[in-house]
Amino acid sequence: MADSMAKAQARSDLFQPTRLGPYQLANRIAMAPLTRSRAGQDGVPTSLMVEYYAQRASAGLIIAEGTNISPQGRGYAFTPGIYDDAQVAGWRQVTEAVHARGGRIFPQLWHVGRVSHPSLQPGGAVPVAPSAIRPEATSYTEAGFQPCVTPRALATAEIAEIVDQYRQATRNALAAGFDGIEIHAANGYLIEQFLRDSTNKRTDAYGGPRENRARLLLEVAEAVAAVCGGERVGVRLSPVSPVNGAGLDSDSAATYAFVVERLNPFGLAYIHVIEGATQGPREVPGGFDLQILRRLFKGLYMANNGYDLTLALGARRRNLADLVSFGRLYIANPDLVERLRIGARLNVPDRATFFGGGAAGYTDYPALTPAERDAA
Repeated sequence: MADSMAKAQARSDLFQPTRLGPYQLANRIAMAPLTRSRAGQDGVPTSLMVEYYAQRASAGLIIAEGTNISPQGRGYAFTPGIYDDAQVAGWRQVTEAVHARGGRIFPQLWHVGRVSHPSLQPGGAVPVAPSAIRPEATSYTEAGFQPCVTPRALATAEIAEIVDQYRQATRNALAAGFDGIEIHAANGYLIEQFLRDSTNKRTDAYGGPRENRARLLLEVAEAVAAVCGGERVGVRLSPVSPVNGAGLDSDSAATYAFVVERLNPFGLAYIHVIEGATQGPREVPGGFDLQILRRLFKGLYMANNGYDLTLALGARRRNLADLVSFGRLYIANPDLVERLRIGARLNVPDRATFFGGGAAGYTDYPALTPAERDAA
C-alpha cells in the first residue's frame, strides 16, 4: 500500500508547477484562508503574522485569512483589516516575506454582515445584513465567543458604499504587494447572505429572484476586476454549507450555477468551492453535483473541505479539480507541501490555540528535520 501511494505521488501533477492567471505557481496546492485572530486591536498585521505566512510560502498560492474591508465588516476580534494606511503597511511586510521565499499570496476580502457583535462594531452599532434576521451563530469577541444579535437591514443606498469598499480594499491590497485578491462569498457572510433566499427577504433590486440576490456579488466582482484585472481575482463559494446559521437556498443548484455563469464575463482566475459543510461532512445534499459548477466556469476550479493526500491525488487523477486548498492541515504543518509530497507524518494542531494568543500554536509548529525527511 505504501509503495503504491508513493508511486501515485510521484506520478501526480499535484506537486508540479501550474498557471494561475499571469502567475506560474510552484504547485497545485493552496493554503486556504484561516482566521487565527493574531492581528492587533487596530487590525494591523503583526510580526508574528509575517513569520507565520513566510513559513508557509511553499504553497502554490496562499490565500490569507479573511481581511476586513471596513470597520463595519468585522465580526471577530483581532482580525486584520485592509482599509487604512497602517494596515496596508503591515500587510506589505507579510507579502514581502512571502515573495522573498518564492511564494504567491492573495488576501480574502471580507465583510461578515450579520455574523458580528455590537462590541466589534463602530460605536457599538448592531451589525448589518440584507434582512433583519438573527443568525444562530457566535462571534469571537475580546470577551470570547458571544451569540450574534439581530442585525439591521441595509438601506439600498448603503449597498453601493459597500461595493466601493471592496473596490478600495483591492487598491489597498495591490499597494500592499498582494498578487491578487479573493472575494469571500461563502460561509454565511454578507455576500452569501444576499445570495440565499433563506437570509435575503428584501423587496428591492437586491432581493427576490436570484438575479437580484446575486447582484451584490456581481457588482463586487466587476468592481475589483476593474481595479486589478479579472485574471488576478478568485471567488470563494459554499453552495451547500449551513455554517454560521445560514439556511440553504431553496434551490442551491440553480442559484450557484447562475452565479458561476454570470461571473464568467469578468474573466476571473478561479472559483474556490467548499465541498459539503464547512469544516464538516463532505456529503452534498439533494443530488447537487458540484462538478456542474466546474464545467460552467471558464477559469480554474479550486476544491476545498477535508482534503487529505489521498483525496487530493484522486481529485487530480480524475480531473475533478485544478487546485486543492488545505486549511486545518496548514495550521500545524508549515511545510505541508513537502510532507504531502514525500508522505511524511503530519503534526496535529492544538485546537485550544486556534483563535487569539501568541506564537504558541501559531508559529511554533516544527518543519521536518533532515532525518525525518530521509525516513519518510
